[in-house]
Parts: sequence; structure tokens; C-alpha cells
Amino acid sequence: MTTGESMTAPMYDLAVIGGGINGAGIARDAAGRGARVLLLERGDLAEGTSSNSTKLIHGGLRYLEHYEFALVREALSEREVLWGIAPHIIWPLRFILPHRPGLRPRWLLRLGLFLYDHIGGRKYLPAATSVTLAKHTAGAPLKPEYTHAFAYSDCWVDDARLVVLNARDAADRGAEIRTRCEVTGLGREGDHWQIEAGGEAFRARTIVNAAGPRVLDLLGRAGEPTTQKMRLVRGSHIVLRKVFAHDDAYFFQLPDGRIFFAIPYEQDFTLIGTTDVDHTGGLADVRASDEEIAYLCEGASEYFAEPITPADVVWTYSGVRPLIDDGSGKPEAATRGYSFELDGGHGAAPMLSVFGGKITTYRQLASAALKQLAPFCPPLTASDWTGTASLPGGDFARGAAPAKARELALLYPFLGAAQAARLIRLYGTRAAGFLGNAAAPDDLGEAFGHGLTAAEVDYLTTHEWARTAADVLWRRTKLGLHFTPAQTARLDAYLLQRTTP
Repeated sequence: MTTGESMTAPMYDLAVIGGGINGAGIARDAAGRGARVLLLERGDLAEGTSSNSTKLIHGGLRYLEHYEFALVREALSEREVLWGIAPHIIWPLRFILPHRPGLRPRWLLRLGLFLYDHIGGRKYLPAATSVTLAKHTAGAPLKPEYTHAFAYSDCWVDDARLVVLNARDAADRGAEIRTRCEVTGLGREGDHWQIEAGGEAFRARTIVNAAGPRVLDLLGRAGEPTTQKMRLVRGSHIVLRKVFAHDDAYFFQLPDGRIFFAIPYEQDFTLIGTTDVDHTGGLADVRASDEEIAYLCEGASEYFAEPITPADVVWTYSGVRPLIDDGSGKPEAATRGYSFELDGGHGAAPMLSVFGGKITTYRQLASAALKQLAPFCPPLTASDWTGTASLPGGDFARGAAPAKARELALLYPFLGAAQAARLIRLYGTRAAGFLGNAAAPDDLGEAFGHGLTAAEVDYLTTHEWARTAADVLWRRTKLGLHFTPAQTARLDAYLLQRTTP
């Protein structure tokens, strides 16, 4: 970078490096407080850990066993807040927890669920109850030896859309969002940072290092010392053709002390996960190992009457969680809490690095991060605001998504009920923005399959930073499981034509 370039480069109050849920949440919060914000992401938004979660907004029932009461309380208090600001992409889910003789006794499960119901300020979600499986639809797919269970509430989230909508709201409030813009140079110039990314130069008075599993790499690139240790833990999931027909999910226990979930997924599938395995490989191509796939199949087969084998798996995905290394022996025991490390300040441009965290508490993490930086960036002293402001498209009441889908189907009868519901679940009230004055399917342009049209794809490229078929199918719409290779290739060709200058 030449001196001239550095002097004319745009100046931001805050540069956020990392386009996962923490980075997008921090960018949104800061932009809403009036700061001039730049977000830099080396790939696509939510391309890494944040699109490869178990897709739950939950307190983490199992963390009670590790005495992480503060973390569970914080997460539980966020469930209904997040449901309130994003009722299109977040909705309640009932979980069935079968009692398994020889593992956690029934009284302990009942006590844990009592705490779960009462320490987080629950107002809208139903309380836990006992279930006789022989009389409940959730009992039918299970082996007959499971006779008793508990039912409790948490929430489901479209994880990647949560990231994208935070970024979209940040941009609507003035933030600059740059995807596929890897940071290649980073250094202090007195009271600000000089940044090279994507072949361009930028300046920022403060930086948030929200690079997730790469947080230590970015610190090293900036020449910042750290004593923080990270533990990279891989969580893998398998997806099968629908294993059960009802809408509840399952919480299963295993003899090794671990737990996993079986969740209805994308109408036609069942999602099973997750594992907790220390990850020692690279981050470019994270995959489920054969051992993890077999472990999840064997675990599920201990509960479901019909055995599940690796041959039944239609898709797998894995994410690497950047956890704080707290010295826990087992990966599943490592804390899901977060912490910060602040370097600089008092005359030297500050950098705040984010360690740990979970998707449920991203909004609280963002607020806490900006509190750390507020002494160096006056706009950040403004009040918290993100808990009551709807995310884009979410400006309607909790639980009203089905009614909104019916309204959309009345406005656009050619959509049909299923397609209207899909669009509301993705875009909420913003779906009508790209449907416009359409009176027939042909008015939406080319049909790529499974309801995806050129009008929707154009919206995603113009407003949601989508560039490739993978961006559209796996992170913006979750249609990837339904598309054939030929349909995917056609979509990629269309996107290449549209996004090439």
C-alpha cells in the first residue's frame, strides 16, 4: 500500500473482520448506533461455522450438567427475544426426551427441565410435561422399550439466514458489507488501522476480529501477542430421508454421556446431530468422518425401531466451533461461553478479538463487544437497541408466519400454499418485494426448479450478496437437498452471467 493510497482510503469507525453470526451481529448493532461500519468476509456470509450448526435457538439443556448456569440463563432469555425479532426464520419446536433406564434417572431429568423452564424468563413457549409414549405420536417410531419421556420447548432457526439478515439490516443502516474480500494486509498507523482486502485499501479507527476458527491467525497477521488458547471442535450432522412423520424433534441420550438430536428438516428429511470431536485438520474442506457418521447412525438405531445405517445418509455437513480452551477433558465439556481480548487503545488503535460463543447468544455477545470498544469510538456509547428491532422481513408477531403465508397465497394465488409458506419462512414480509406485480409463474422469470425463480435469485444477488449456486442453494434457501446436478449447473450458469461485469 502506497502512502497516497493510505491517505485517500475511506475511514470507518469500526471494521469487522469475519462474516459469521458474531461478525454480522456486531456490524448490525454498531451500524444501528450510528457508527460507520465496514464488514469484511473472505468468502460468503455464513460460509463456515454459522451455516453448519444444529440450527437451534436453545439454552443448552446439557450444559446444566456442567454447572454453566449463567450461560444457560443468558441463552434461555434470548430464545423469545430472537423469536420476536425474526419470527419468519425462527419458530418454536417441541423436543421429546425419552427416559432411558440406566442413564440419567427420571427425577434428574425432571429437575433439569424444571430449571430450564424457570431460570430464563420464559413467557411464550410451553412448559415441559411428562409424556407416555404409547399414547403420543412421538412414540410410534421408537423401540417399544421406551415407554416414558418428557416434552420441552426450544426454537429452530435457519442459521445462515440469521447471519444474512443481520448483515442486510446492518447495510440498511449504512454499513458497508464486502464478501469475498479477504484481508491480506493489516497494520496500525497511530490512531487507526490500515487494511488491505480484496485489492483495496481501507482505514478504521477500531477493529473487531470475529474470524471464528481463524481468530488466532488474524491476530498473528496483525502482529498482536495473545495468551488465549482455542479449542477447535468439529460438529458433524447427517441428513436422511424422513424417519418420522410428526413435527416434534427428539433429544436422545447415549451411554457414553453424550446427547444428540433428531429434527424434522426441510419437509422431506430428518437431521441428526451433532458430534463433538477435536478438529486438527485444515478449515478449507471440513467433512464428517466415517467414524462420526457411523456413531450417529448407531446412536439413532438405539432409539428408532427401524435401524439406520450409513447407506441411508443422503447428505452430511460439519462445522468447526472455535471454543475457548478451558482445559476440559472431553470436547463436549468445553464451554460454549465467550470472551474478548482487547489490544491497543490509549493512543494505539484498538483491536477486539472474539473468542467462543454460540448462535443463540450472538446478540448479547455483540452488545458486550461494543461496550468494550465504546471508550475508543463515541458512537458506540448509544443504547442497546437490537432486542426490539425486527430483522428484515420479520415485522410481524410471534407465531404469525402461517397467517402471513396465507395472506401471500391470497395475493399471489399462482404460488400455492407450499410455495407461499417457503417464501415467508425465508423472506417474511419482504417476499412481496420481488414478487411485485406478478400475476402468473412466467412473470417471475426462469424457473430453476422447486419453486426457485429468476425473480428470487435476482433478489438474492442484489440484496443478499449471493454469487454462486452454493450461496443460493445451501445458505440462502436450503434448496440444495432438492436440486439435481443439472438444475444446479443451470443456476450456476445464470448466476455467472448475472454477476460477471
